[in-house]
Amino acid sequence: MSTPPHAVRRLSDVARKLIVKTTAGADAPERCAQAFTVAATAVAAGAEVSLWLTGESSWFALPGRAAEFELPHSAPLPDLLAAVLAGGTVTLCTQCAARRDITPDDVIAGVRIAGAAVFVEETLIDGAQALVY
Repeated sequence: MSTPPHAVRRLSDVARKLIVKTTAGADAPERCAQAFTVAATAVAAGAEVSLWLTGESSWFALPGRAAEFELPHSAPLPDLLAAVLAGGTVTLCTQCAARRDITPDDVIAGVRIAGAAVFVEETLIDGAQALVY
């Protein structure tokens, strides 16, 4: 039996992997907050989520850095990051980490460092959806 076109579809009916890549940090706070909010909301909705930290958002892979981020009327970045870490995957770009002298020993527990090959692999999975902020 098919779902009528006007019916509300549940996430479980269309489960897909969501890859959210953010290049923005404190330099573009609204884009940054949008990326984290979308990723955390998708985790809460039951989606398989992979959040990629690149460019200026790379700094949020370090302990305490998300707490320094402020944007009026936005959920606290540490809470959003914790939600994604609890139910999804958070990855720091290899090259972005190297340019900032960030090593695996420096990052928050649960954050992995990986490169373009892993990003491409994740985005090419059947049914995956990638968003870039």
